[in-house]
Amino acid sequence: MVQSASLLACVAAILVGVAFASFVEYGVHRLMHMGKVMSRRHAKHHRRFDSQGWWGEFTDYTLPGLLVAWTGFLVSVPAGVGFALGTIGYAAFAAYAHQLQHEKPELTFWLSSPIHYLHHRDNMWHHNFGIGVSFWDRIFGTYRAADWSSERPMRSYPLREFVNIRWR
Repeated sequence: MVQSASLLACVAAILVGVAFASFVEYGVHRLMHMGKVMSRRHAKHHRRFDSQGWWGEFTDYTLPGLLVAWTGFLVSVPAGVGFALGTIGYAAFAAYAHQLQHEKPELTFWLSSPIHYLHHRDNMWHHNFGIGVSFWDRIFGTYRAADWSSERPMRSYPLREFVNIRWR
């Protein structure tokens, strides 16, 4: 009984950690566009349409996240482990989503359209702040649809293409 409660607390905390990290990703990106956080660096990122590789993105997302990743331990050890896994796991996913949308936006199969790529392509300074997910944009009214179609069907890509990105 105690083990199932601990497992439930861990799983619930993972979900809370993922939701929290995705919200922070959306919020910080929006603050960048408002000129409140790393605005010069981010403007340079837009001008160049470059990316740092997965590792550079991951460390940018994770290092500040460590300031809050530990807070789940204030509830319990299982909640602490779960919240840390959720926040750090989402940082890894967001770094992958960011890099993939810069290199191969057509492979973001979990999104209806590659919102971060469109954010750059169409210079959407006030829209589409999500990188890994679009639901915060939809909730806060910052989502903007744009014309998008992949040049090839998803099934025509070999699986290795999904991991053939710049990792460092």
